[in-house]
Amino acid sequence: MNLYQTLLQPLVFNRLNADPEAVHQQLIRTCAWIDRHGDRFPAAFLKQQLRQQLTLETPQLQQQLWGLEFPNPVGLAAGFDKDGVAAGLWASFGFGFAEVGTVTAQAQPGNPRPRLFRLPLDRAAINRMGFNNQGAAAMAATLKARNTQSVPLGINLGKSKITPLEQAVEDYLSSFQLLQDWGDYFVVNVSSPNTPGLRSLQTEAQLAPILAALSQANQARKPLLVKIAPDLEWAEIAAIVDLAQKYDLAGIIATNTTIARSGLKTKIIVQTGQAVADEAGGLSGAPLQQRSTEVIRFIYQQTQGQLPIIGVGGIFTAADAWAKIAAGASLIQVYTGWVYEGPWMVRQILQGLQFRLAERGIKSLQEAIGTALT
Repeated sequence: MNLYQTLLQPLVFNRLNADPEAVHQQLIRTCAWIDRHGDRFPAAFLKQQLRQQLTLETPQLQQQLWGLEFPNPVGLAAGFDKDGVAAGLWASFGFGFAEVGTVTAQAQPGNPRPRLFRLPLDRAAINRMGFNNQGAAAMAATLKARNTQSVPLGINLGKSKITPLEQAVEDYLSSFQLLQDWGDYFVVNVSSPNTPGLRSLQTEAQLAPILAALSQANQARKPLLVKIAPDLEWAEIAAIVDLAQKYDLAGIIATNTTIARSGLKTKIIVQTGQAVADEAGGLSGAPLQQRSTEVIRFIYQQTQGQLPIIGVGGIFTAADAWAKIAAGASLIQVYTGWVYEGPWMVRQILQGLQFRLAERGIKSLQEAIGTALT
């Protein structure tokens, strides 16, 4: 166990039991302040210390994808920096890329609190945030004002809660048009369980018009991806893969949070006293690990490795990251694991991936993608 886990995590998690969202918001405010004032003391000093302690140059883990240079394959998943207020800082934590959002066309407060719960026994979390964010116009202004990120930046697009499902195309298109100059790639999020009806947009009939509209509006040919739920049947995933190929999408993110609750050790949520099985929201963390890897493997096999995959779900260690890559993921993303393992986790994962490449005599990360299937 590292310093974070032995000393800091117990303090943080004790506070999280009262209100985990408040702790998260304080962290985001701090990161945003460092990012905003990163060219002068003391923020510049703090940023330098982060880089010295947490980053690792890894030439063999570098890769070019979609015309973008990724210094390493470990990214920060959407949901952590919902408004992109610290977009320029995430590289200092060692990340090879970051994804901000989910952002919606309309600013919205999200669902009522409490809406974020930690399950330490399961190394997991449940959230029902509901796409709380300041809206696409505000994010565009934020990114325009700073625009200093040194690693690829993805923007995750969701549907505004007040927008009827039959107007989803216009809603996604509005956000994309406001933000298309500021993201290096874009993600169509139709898989969060926390906006009523959103997951129905994963069906072919609903998803196709959204992808068609975004593809047509994408004059700069920014990479477009779709993020899918782990709870889909194989036939449903295959249908999305077909759509992704039809509309020449850049890739698929597998997976979002799950609505499943089987096998959990945690039975009662501390903050509400409710049974976990009755607590609405998406489950993330270790319980999602196996299923997300299975989905990655399925997509890789369906596409014969021709459609890049970003793997996310239950990544805590280098072994977890390697399993996703060997199953077919070109890149990976972390969120819940980062909360549990602490800021040194990214560097430790990169060191572990380096070791595994050397152990197997593999010269680059790209050669490792999908090796579990060959």
